[in-house]
Amino acid sequence: MSPSRDTGLVTAPRLSKFEIRKDVLQTAVEATASTVGEVTTILTGAIRDVASSVGGLATELFELRESARRAAADGDEDTSE
Repeated sequence: MSPSRDTGLVTAPRLSKFEIRKDVLQTAVEATASTVGEVTTILTGAIRDVASSVGGLATELFELRESARRAAADGDEDTSE
């Protein structure tokens, strides 16, 4: 900052229109990158949770199928005696 000739007050340096536009663009890109990162984190967690739930469901279905097979086999043995 430099002293003003008229008042002796310190003033901020003047920025060119190009520098102001560059700063605005830089800030916009930084904000966009941060938002994309946050959304990506949210989506990654959601995908992980869905995969976990679907995997749990598949495990339950496999266990039910196996139980049904065992029950059917036990039923066949009971009728053959």
